[in-house]
Amino acid sequence: MATDEPHTPVKVNNPPMRFSDSPNARSKTITVADGTDTHGTLNQHLSNNPAYQVGVHDDKGQRRTMEDAYSFIVDFASIRGQGYFAVFDGHAGKYAAEWCGQHFHEHLLECLHKNPSMPIPDVLNHTFHSVDSALSQMAQNDSKMHSGCTAVTAFLRLEDENGEQSFLPPSYDFGRTDASSTSSDVHLPDRSGVSDSPTQDDEDSRPSSPSPSPGSSRSGKQSKTRGSRFISALKSLSGSSQNENEADGSPPVPEPISSGQHADAFVPPQTPSLRRILYTANAGDARAVLCREGKAIRLTYDHKGSDKQEAKRIMDAGGFVMSGRVNGVLAVTRSLGDSSMKDYVVGSPYTTETELGSGDEFLIIACDGLWDVTSDQQAVDLIREIQDAQKASHMLVQHALKESSTDNITAIVVRFPTGEHQTLPSAISDNNSSFSTDTLLDN
Repeated sequence: MATDEPHTPVKVNNPPMRFSDSPNARSKTITVADGTDTHGTLNQHLSNNPAYQVGVHDDKGQRRTMEDAYSFIVDFASIRGQGYFAVFDGHAGKYAAEWCGQHFHEHLLECLHKNPSMPIPDVLNHTFHSVDSALSQMAQNDSKMHSGCTAVTAFLRLEDENGEQSFLPPSYDFGRTDASSTSSDVHLPDRSGVSDSPTQDDEDSRPSSPSPSPGSSRSGKQSKTRGSRFISALKSLSGSSQNENEADGSPPVPEPISSGQHADAFVPPQTPSLRRILYTANAGDARAVLCREGKAIRLTYDHKGSDKQEAKRIMDAGGFVMSGRVNGVLAVTRSLGDSSMKDYVVGSPYTTETELGSGDEFLIIACDGLWDVTSDQQAVDLIREIQDAQKASHMLVQHALKESSTDNITAIVVRFPTGEHQTLPSAISDNNSSFSTDTLLDN
């Protein structure tokens, strides 16, 4: 059960706050890469990306203002085939969500850089606490930063059979940029504050297998498929055939990658042991749902006042839950920000770890504006036959509007190449986008 020991303070050089006068949260404009590399640019598509498609759509719905933000990065950490995807659902103002949409990934990159051997669930946990602490620090100087947001993030990572990235050169810097680098005296928070993985009674709403390590849960059965089509597609991106060292049995020698935002993505050596691992983390009631052979698998946990264990944690800390709300105010029990309620509404995430196989078709990441009116399985069924990820995300939002959702609605759809309905392009080209630009303009 959770304890309430304080976390070690996080010292970071946070980017200056720049917010528009609009009450609506602003996510960085979605663009398309001019060429075959995004160079780590936030919210930029890569045309004909063989690793996955990304679709994003949002709508403020019946609310007066838009307090959701989203972000994604193709080839995250400058590794070809990796990805970062996130939705932040704000409350009491747009500011926490907008800031997270712009900067959460920078904290994640910094933690990856400083802790290359740390298990990724722990990296995500530390990142959530780092961001939560950053928001609390900013709230001390700016009252509008007392707002908060729920968060759901997904990190698609390439690994070897040992769960490591042994294919990277020793000097690899995980695609950090000058903007994402924080001070050299960053102190990561202690994980002892709150447990990451409460038990939930509803079997349909939790990963289908037990957690192999603290703070993580390997979801679903382990796939033994190593994604040969995915590996072939990665191979085509390198512009060459088999590595010369591999031909004589020697270990592959990766090409070095320069640091900074403008570095080209590193292409991992194409070996049968290359695996795709999907790591997710959430705080609050935004969800990530995986479609595996047509079945919806929830990879996140709803942190709500109606949850018995969450309610007990809050009461043990000296708070109370009334009408499903923390201290009668907030419906979620975990979030980023909300500094005035930090004794009870914590930023500790629930994390999962899932190896993707040939039956994994797509991932839905969305705020509660969708899930309030749609079950996990309904959402999966609704878009399973839609091959275009952008059109699929648009369909989810339109469905929520039709079902009279009363909240802001944001949905990201990530379609993988290994589903039975999907085929891989043979290589990335710098034209003929693989997603529809008509719905892209709506965002």
